Amino acid sequence: MSDLVAITFADEETALRALGSVRALEKDGGIGLEDTAVVTKDADGKIHVKNEMASGTETGAAVGAVLGSLLFFVFPIGLIGGAIVGGLVGRASSPGVDGNFVKQVEAELPNGGSALFLLTKAGQTGMLIGSMRQYEGTVIQTSLDDEEERALRDSLK
Repeated sequence: MSDLVAITFADEETALRALGSVRALEKDGGIGLEDTAVVTKDADGKIHVKNEMASGTETGAAVGAVLGSLLFFVFPIGLIGGAIVGGLVGRASSPGVDGNFVKQVEAELPNGGSALFLLTKAGQTGMLIGSMRQYEGTVIQTSLDDEEERALRDSLK
């Protein structure tokens, strides 16, 4: 099971900086991410979405590429085809952040604001809460238990 965390920020850059902190935490092994997305709305109201690959897609693409490379000698296009098919299979089995929810947040985001969506592996939020202390934001939705959600809200003040 996964935990969803969605946080909005007052400016365009903060969600990207917060994602950078979370990615550094992931690199250090402090958290496992399944999917991330950053939505920004510029001063003119134009929406920009940076939706990163879910880990299921990445894993599927890697496995597909390996299988494709084994078939490379039989079918020269096997490596590329295997990666594409593997990515699609991985994406289908791990859907990531719900696109309709992202659209709803986009509509409510003020001009010049941003939002960060994280789908983490369950039970790995302690380090996430600590990494968010340096940012001011508003938790708009989580699937965390009440105590963890309260700690996250408090860390963003």
